[in-house]
Amino acid sequence: MVRRLAAIMFTDLVGSTQLAQRDEKAALQLLRSQEGLVRPTVELHRGRLVKSTGDGYLVEFGNALDAVECAVDLQRRTFEHSSESRQRLKVRIGIHVGDVESEGTDILGDAVNIAARIEPLAEAGGICLSGPAYDQISNKVPFTIEKLGPKSLKGVARPIDVYRVLLPWDAAPSVEGPSEGGSQCLAVLPLANMSSDPENEYFADGMTEELISTISRVPTLSVISRTSVMPFKKAGTPLKEIGRQLNAGWLLEGSVRKAGTRVRITVQLIQSSSDHHLWAQSYDRGIEDVFAIQSEIAEKVAAELQIRLGSTPRPSEVPRETQDMTAYLSFLQGQALVYKLDEEPLRQSLKFFEQAIEKDPSFARAYAGAARAYQQLGSEGCMAWSEAIKSGRAAAQRALSISPDLAEAHVMLAEISFMADEGVSLVESHAQRALVLNPNLGEAHDLLGQVAAFRGDLDAYVRHIEAAYHLDPLSPLTIRYLGQAYFLAGRMDDAMEHWTRTLHLDPLSAYRGMADYYLAKGDLDGAETVVQKMEQLAPSSEWAQLHRGYLAGLRGDRATALEMIRKLDASLGPGWARSQSAGLVYYALGDMDRFYEYMFTAARDHTLAISRLLYSPLYAAARKDPRYQQLLAMLPADLSIPLLQKFPRGI
Repeated sequence: MVRRLAAIMFTDLVGSTQLAQRDEKAALQLLRSQEGLVRPTVELHRGRLVKSTGDGYLVEFGNALDAVECAVDLQRRTFEHSSESRQRLKVRIGIHVGDVESEGTDILGDAVNIAARIEPLAEAGGICLSGPAYDQISNKVPFTIEKLGPKSLKGVARPIDVYRVLLPWDAAPSVEGPSEGGSQCLAVLPLANMSSDPENEYFADGMTEELISTISRVPTLSVISRTSVMPFKKAGTPLKEIGRQLNAGWLLEGSVRKAGTRVRITVQLIQSSSDHHLWAQSYDRGIEDVFAIQSEIAEKVAAELQIRLGSTPRPSEVPRETQDMTAYLSFLQGQALVYKLDEEPLRQSLKFFEQAIEKDPSFARAYAGAARAYQQLGSEGCMAWSEAIKSGRAAAQRALSISPDLAEAHVMLAEISFMADEGVSLVESHAQRALVLNPNLGEAHDLLGQVAAFRGDLDAYVRHIEAAYHLDPLSPLTIRYLGQAYFLAGRMDDAMEHWTRTLHLDPLSAYRGMADYYLAKGDLDGAETVVQKMEQLAPSSEWAQLHRGYLAGLRGDRATALEMIRKLDASLGPGWARSQSAGLVYYALGDMDRFYEYMFTAARDHTLAISRLLYSPLYAAARKDPRYQQLLAMLPADLSIPLLQKFPRGI
């Protein structure tokens, strides 16, 4: 006989013997119901049903992970069966990993004996594991597992550590979400990649983003954006702490395993304040079913939260825009890279989106992804602004021509229209439409905030940026935008408090804001301290050079100011994002001619930072110059005319 390592699962139907003594017919029906649940579940999870033990089953698996996921799935099905029928069906399950030997179709060995001894330790409807089984699945399943300690088992020489799986549908006290609005906020945590190939990491990240996008279609439910959940990918942060940092009352976590054309997705819904598990589910299907899985998860989450939050409408249907799974996988690879702010991953993401489009020219979301890649390349100074606008607009418009109700395409067209200074009406209409289609798009709130600022409504400006921050509280960009909104709205102390609180998340941006704060207060020593920290952190960054040059200009250190201008001109040529920075140093030197020369060039290139020019206290003198009116007149009519009427002499 050949020995092999296997995971062994024993099941036992609770109370069947006593029931048979009272009602043999009812007991037989219960056994048949159990068989109807066990056989398909075992087959789904790649187990081998070795034999029936009368009122239970002996099952063999190749590994503990399959065994535990099968056990949880079986208990879930049993629980749902009992809830929907009058049968009181309760099963105990025990799992152990060890050596077995075959004898015909049967198996023998200590592993079988130990699994049989562990099963009675489980509660009715529960699952218990041995220490060796737990060691194989620790940190690989989205279930809470509690250690029961060493147990002495009959016929086993030494005590064995035993663990209990806490199932989310077990009886628990009534659950209430956290206060301050967090109860209606959900965070989809990064799904763990359980695939043997680490290159499938993109697939797990892509499924995370797809779930965020799908669940975001649930009205009245706030869903945290991708950039704020990804930092928790491998941090091992306790769930309560994640909920606190994101102000999220509910967390969805899980794992993904992709093997060839099969995919297994396991998820569970958790209340962050109590770690209480509300629901769990495993899906093991062909990869072509991922869209249906995403919809099912979103509907289940909505249904679970409806019980606790009152009326929560179902999510709108997930658009399946491609039947070509190779195109879809290329799209997911592009999505995994497009949020990185370095040139190489951004260009790689664009290639993946282009591959998806080549495989399926009617794939609207691939065009929207390409538009985002172009926008990011332009914003990060990796591509000429005009080229980014032209290519990004074409991609976004193509996406909308295929799928007119694609929220991501509307928000990208709004973003690109904003980049191109095409007027607030176009930006506003697309951003508002995006929010109707998906109320959890923080970018749309960012854009509507900018529109409000251009119209002189600074209260609405701050409200929109705060809404975006609520949806994406750990995003460096959103953190930056909120600090700037407070500063430009004249809420200087709120801005400083925000930068201090978020310093650890985006230090360079926070120091930049603090430098502006001290400069606006006339505290050059305070500004010097912060600029030195910027230089220690990133000496060649645009912001460090800009603030060093600005401070030198105010102090009359013309040599240093001109050296910073030279460096800024070399790194930020005409037509590139933020190319006006050198002009701001000329402003500090008091050279208004050169300052406006840069501003007019920026306006022609559509790179003018309009909000800062309108409201920053650092540029108050520029707004009193006659050329200020000429500069505003260069903007689109639906923007320039209201601004000239509101600020006829500058502010």
